[in-house]
Parts: sequence; C-alpha cells; structure tokens
Amino acid sequence: MVKQNFQKTDNPVQTFFKTPIFRSWGPILVAALLWFLMFSIWTKHLFNFWIGIAISASVLMVVAIILRKEILKQFQWTWKAIGFGLLAATSLYIVFYLGEYFSGLLFGFAREQVDNIYALKEGQSKLWIALGLIFIMGPAEEIFWRGYVQQNFINKYGEWKGFVFATLIYALVHIWSFNFMLVMAALVCGIFWGLMYRYNKNLVPLVISHAVWDVAVFILLPIM
Repeated sequence: MVKQNFQKTDNPVQTFFKTPIFRSWGPILVAALLWFLMFSIWTKHLFNFWIGIAISASVLMVVAIILRKEILKQFQWTWKAIGFGLLAATSLYIVFYLGEYFSGLLFGFAREQVDNIYALKEGQSKLWIALGLIFIMGPAEEIFWRGYVQQNFINKYGEWKGFVFATLIYALVHIWSFNFMLVMAALVCGIFWGLMYRYNKNLVPLVISHAVWDVAVFILLPIM
C-alpha cells in the first residue's frame, strides 16, 4: 500500500499576502486610507482627531512589526543615540522656526494654514496630546515609515532611491488634509528623518527626535 504525502499549501489569498508587492505597498495603502479618515471632511466630526491618529499610528506600527520582526533589533539605546536624538529635535525646530518666517513672505496663505493645523488641539488636553506624541505617535511613525517603509525600498532599490521614495510617500499621505503647509512640513520632516535613517539605522535617535520635536512644536513652543 502506497502512503501518499500531502503538503499543505497556502490558498491564493495567503499567497498574495506573502508577495513582495503586498508587503511593500499593502501597508502604505492602509496608511493612506487611515490618514484620509483622519483628515477627511466627512469623518473629522465623527471622532477625536488625536485619538484617531494614535490608533492609526499604532495599527501601522503593529503591521510593521508583524511583517518585519527584526525592526525591534534596530533600537540601540545608548547615551550617544539619546543625545543625537535631542540635538536632531532642536535642529529641526530651528529649521521650522526659520521656515515659518520665510514661508510667510512667500505664501500669503501660509499663516492661515498653519493656524488651521494648530486648531486641531483646541479644546483638547495638552497633557494627553503630549503623552500621545511621546509614547505613541512618535515611536509608531518612525517604526513604520523609516524602519519598515524606507527599509523596504532600500532593500529593493538601494539607499538613495529608497530614501526618495519613502520621503515622497510620507509627504503625499498628508495630502488628504488639503493643507499645503502641512504637506510641506511632512516633506521637510521626511527628508530630515529619512536622511538620519539613511546614515544611521538606529531607530532610537529617530524616535526621540520625532517625539521631542512634536511636543515642542505643538505644545511647548508653538511656532505662531
């Protein structure tokens, strides 16, 4: 009697989820959808913006870790990394402080659009926003956008093309805000943090700079 061996095979859906094209673009499409929901005029009155973005960033972080567990190995906690992160946050704040002045000279609508960004925190607890930025949004976004998305493109296209593609996509998902200044801010941040990741794959300074800059520019020292 011949014993037959049957190998378990993935169904087409499981196979698709494992393909490089899904692993590269699937999470990005999810990010685009989530950011659309955050800024859409049809949904912004249905939920709290800050709770929504915290949940969205957390979802993207979990997806990134599931698809690339080695991301967690990119956290190398050293005093040098912490200091670098704080210095980077300070430098980026200065860039935005100067940028606010020059953008006001170049674009008559700049001030109004910046005010619209700050209006998102009106009536909200500054403490809870700050805690969310430090412990959720900052770490989650860096894990997803640099640790996952940019690294995916680097693996496929090389360091510089990977940096360019990831930076442009990071800026473009903010287009749903229909706020030119916010898209430009995301582009500048994407370039800044993308270059940091290009030359140093340690996520610690990136997370620190992102979180500290967020709190400084939104809560402690608003550029207004």
